[in-house]
Amino acid sequence: MNAPIPVAEPLLYTRRQVAAMLNLCEKSIWQLSRDGKLPIVRIGRAVRHSRDDVLALIEKARRPGGGT
Repeated sequence: MNAPIPVAEPLLYTRRQVAAMLNLCEKSIWQLSRDGKLPIVRIGRAVRHSRDDVLALIEKARRPGGGT
């Protein structure tokens, strides 16, 4: 029998989780998604954001002139 692989961190986050991580309101996360600056992953009706996309958004904002 295969044992489940433990996952230390989630691969996908809700809008609320991303907002909390970035200390922003959920509306700001929605706006970033709508503007194409933070891609979404849609699974059925659920909208999620990948960890890699959130990290890429942070990295882009760090660069001079790369703010959101």
